[in-house]
Amino acid sequence: MSEALKVGPAGRNPSAWSPASSFAPLFTPFYVNGCALANRIVMAPMTRSCGVDGVVSDLAIDYYRRRAEGGTGLILTEGIAVNRQGAPARDIPELVGAKATSVWERVVRAVHGAGGKIMAQLWHTGLLRGTQGEVDTSIPSIGPSGTYPGMNGDVEIEPPVSLGAAMTLDDIKRTIADCARFADVARNIGFDGVEVHGAHGYLFDQFFWERTNRRTDSYGGDIGQRTKFAVETIGAMREATAADFPIGLRFSQWKMPGYYQLRPLHSSEGLGQFLAPLVESGVDFFDCSTRRYWEPAFPDSPLTLAQWTKRLSGTVTMAVGSVGLSGPLMTTYDEIGTLAAATDNVTALAKMVATQEIDLVGVGRAIIANPDWANRVKRGEADQLVPWDISKLAQLH
Repeated sequence: MSEALKVGPAGRNPSAWSPASSFAPLFTPFYVNGCALANRIVMAPMTRSCGVDGVVSDLAIDYYRRRAEGGTGLILTEGIAVNRQGAPARDIPELVGAKATSVWERVVRAVHGAGGKIMAQLWHTGLLRGTQGEVDTSIPSIGPSGTYPGMNGDVEIEPPVSLGAAMTLDDIKRTIADCARFADVARNIGFDGVEVHGAHGYLFDQFFWERTNRRTDSYGGDIGQRTKFAVETIGAMREATAADFPIGLRFSQWKMPGYYQLRPLHSSEGLGQFLAPLVESGVDFFDCSTRRYWEPAFPDSPLTLAQWTKRLSGTVTMAVGSVGLSGPLMTTYDEIGTLAAATDNVTALAKMVATQEIDLVGVGRAIIANPDWANRVKRGEADQLVPWDISKLAQLH
């Protein structure tokens, strides 16, 4: 790996590129299963909790439009609950019912009118549903085995904590059908694709993770077998939509709430076993969610999670994690108050794009703070970027 790819959170990139040349690869066009993107900049999905009883706020229309006007090539929406059982709180939007779909349809039109593309992120929180906010307690939380790791400080404790019910085969079948219906609705109202949230310890990740999937049927077993629920879901979504409708998957090593070291994938070999059935299922892109995109994925190699994913899968891959910030978003489960804008680590990402080690770059909090982040970086105006601070989560702007 070149020195330029060993960049840390701030000030350690020895690359001699000028800003104009170093950022240029990020502003080349790209296609994801026929979906034409103007550049490689993606607005990462970020929970905003601005819905009311499953209906996203009208403020979301201008919120997403401004990011498209600001030069973002692709927008991934905040997590949209696939059903009420998957929603972690009443203020999480859904894609069910005329009221909900009408607002999302206006969001899509606004983004397209600004020249952008937008995909809907499908979210089911599974066993973590009851830990996130106010929920309908008459609906049980479900997961592959009904339990989740308990922690005492940084130490995992046994036995695991019971947070809900183990999914029956009927539960699995019904959830897959809900996901297929979600994809069909998303396509019909004009979304350019969908992404399945399979990261951070939520439902699909609970199936991936050996500590939360202790099933003895065909949905449990080794890491390849534990992808079966996701594989069947992606297949159903494909059947409900079209061959040229992009379907992506977000996955991660770290888990909520703050379980940063409990990693289910311990080697590149394990990652390859995880990715293979998902590639076969027809995933069009992988969103590799990390806290710090530049950190090596495994101890025996300097390659990042996104670099390994691209190398092993040959599939469109997005890197994400503290992009455009002066440090990692979180040092603990609590949010850092303020992070300066920075483009040191963006230069390294641009070089990865130029060398085809990754394809897309997910930018999160920096784009909340700067709706025109992409345009400013392209114009060499990084010094005008606004720092991130937690108060910016208080409203859609």
